[in-house]
Amino acid sequence: MDNKQHAGMMERRRFLKLASMGALGASAMAACSSGDPDLDQAVSEQSLPEIDWELATSWSSSDTIYTGATRFADRVSAMTGGRFMITARPAGEVVGAMEILQNVEDGSIDAGHTASHYYVNLDPTTAFGTTMPFGLNARQQNAWLYEGGGLELMQEFYADRFEAIQFPAGNTGALMGGWFKREVSSLTDLEGLIMRISGLGGQVMAALGASVRSIPGDEIVSALEAGTIEAAEWVGPHDDTALGLHEVAELYYYPGWWAPGMSLEIQIPLPKWDALPDVYQEVIKTAAHEVNSTMLASYDVLNARAFQQLLNNSEVQVLPYPDDVLEAAVQATGDIVATYAADSTDFASVHEHWSSFRDTIQPWFAVAETSYLDFIAASLG
Repeated sequence: MDNKQHAGMMERRRFLKLASMGALGASAMAACSSGDPDLDQAVSEQSLPEIDWELATSWSSSDTIYTGATRFADRVSAMTGGRFMITARPAGEVVGAMEILQNVEDGSIDAGHTASHYYVNLDPTTAFGTTMPFGLNARQQNAWLYEGGGLELMQEFYADRFEAIQFPAGNTGALMGGWFKREVSSLTDLEGLIMRISGLGGQVMAALGASVRSIPGDEIVSALEAGTIEAAEWVGPHDDTALGLHEVAELYYYPGWWAPGMSLEIQIPLPKWDALPDVYQEVIKTAAHEVNSTMLASYDVLNARAFQQLLNNSEVQVLPYPDDVLEAAVQATGDIVATYAADSTDFASVHEHWSSFRDTIQPWFAVAETSYLDFIAASLG
């Protein structure tokens, strides 16, 4: 084993140590420490350089997701005693909301916080970094990324395809199925429907007959009001109501089958990453992991509260997608995935790994958790 291979092995071991810190690590990092004495000692070295980065994001400053970007930036700054300063910027202030990865690829921004499925038109393999239709829930996605080999696989893809590196940095949990201005009582009601939806989910909806638009979150309400779209998905009850979607559309559908557990990412140009001191790289990994845990916990609390308020709102109807819509969506997803796998070796390689993991973990969740949740839901009436 040469020195480079040895260094790579040590780096991976150190990352796994940090990634396994879990809730205990997050609590320890409540102050300025990382929770890792070795990392804290390394950061305390006075020879470390002063660096100032801007973090472009896909979010408006009012979005809950944006707080994940600001928390990441604050944690990096705090853990380095202010020597590595990162400033989060709302969408449009540095680059457009859906232009993060393109600018990371050409090195024109320091870093970005975004959802990788915004970039499936650049390469469909990016979808695995965020979510896949009828795929993994939030816990399963984290399991695949951190312990199932998914993150290593995705980082190899990003390095080769975009000369970038990425880390999970937030998860919204399961999405809802969107707000509609007219009822979807069967598959035929999707024909010609103009809907805002991103990623592979948008491609599936298009295959089912919808006319798909991909627009930033802060433009959704005005588009619904103007009638340029008739339906839109965003995140979940909290963010959706904060945006005011319930005021311009009354029909709220579930489930959000295209995003059962939506991961977000910190994306960094590889040359900028490689130029960082090793300890600053470890700080970024640690801060991203903390945000990945705390954002999901925050959404679980906020969405539960907001959903109850929606159930109590007589002007809102919470409705399930018809079975024929879900069945057709499953079929269309399979067709789209098969096409991409045939056309792209990157997509095929990641999909084979991802689907094997999914097929292994789903039976366990079905027995241990889904059955329990179904029973509790029924017993609560």
